[in-house]
Amino acid sequence: MNHFFTKTYALRAIAVLVFFIFFYFFFLRAPADFPTGTIFRIEHGSSLRNVSMKLKDAHIIRSRLAFEAFVIIFYREKGVMEADYYFEEKESVYKVARRLSKGEHGMAPVVVTIPEGYTVAQISETFASKLINFNESKFLSVAGEKEGYFFPDTYFFLTTDTEQDVIRSMSSNFEKKLALVRQDIHDQGKTTGRTEKDIIIMASLIEGEANGDTDREIISGILWKRIAMGMRLQVDVAPITYETMGLPKKAVGNPGLAAIKAAMYPKSSVYLYYLHDKDGIIRYAKTFAEHRQNVLKYLK
Repeated sequence: MNHFFTKTYALRAIAVLVFFIFFYFFFLRAPADFPTGTIFRIEHGSSLRNVSMKLKDAHIIRSRLAFEAFVIIFYREKGVMEADYYFEEKESVYKVARRLSKGEHGMAPVVVTIPEGYTVAQISETFASKLINFNESKFLSVAGEKEGYFFPDTYFFLTTDTEQDVIRSMSSNFEKKLALVRQDIHDQGKTTGRTEKDIIIMASLIEGEANGDTDREIISGILWKRIAMGMRLQVDVAPITYETMGLPKKAVGNPGLAAIKAAMYPKSSVYLYYLHDKDGIIRYAKTFAEHRQNVLKYLK
């Protein structure tokens, strides 16, 4: 009798083992033709069922049932997160479910630094060389109207991010930075008549003309003084200012916060002219005659 029960127990143990082996090989293990080195995208609003179907069609999982079960059981609150996922090597259905539920992209972020004063065109060239899905023409068609409103900073993107991601991130950052001084701009405008747009345009000129924090404030004072005198701005960064009076119609680049503050808080001085010498140092002058002397002294 004991021999009978021992044999039955052994058979059951073998059956359970076979079941788990079968279950692993046919449901949990990565498919033999798993597409290593590929990127899988989950679009915004994709349902769990839709995602599992695409994963199955892409040979990333063997069993849709197993994938959906892991997501529901362990990550019920999050579901699957919209993103691009890089699969460098084969992964079990459990690991795939975990990554897609936690937003683990599997890609190192691309670090992109945009210097102060960069134009939209320069920004576009920079990102086109970093992001594989960045469309320059689409970016320029939207960003061209927002010159001055993309904040220069260091950004972190995924290599698969698009021009829309860049526009959204840089615009959002600009709004956050400007929020620090927007009320002051509004309050100043009541007495100076300068609008937020005026400040941004002037800041873009200052960013292109100045050579440091002190120079920003002095040049700001000079340029606002010229406008008050009815004198052309005549700044090299914006050739149109040699032909027309006042500020250009739009910004000529994207200023940083220091330039924006300099436009808001110009430093009064006796100077009305300035130039950059051969070493980039700014030389100031009170009169046009002094300015001509500086030209002969530092540029000839």
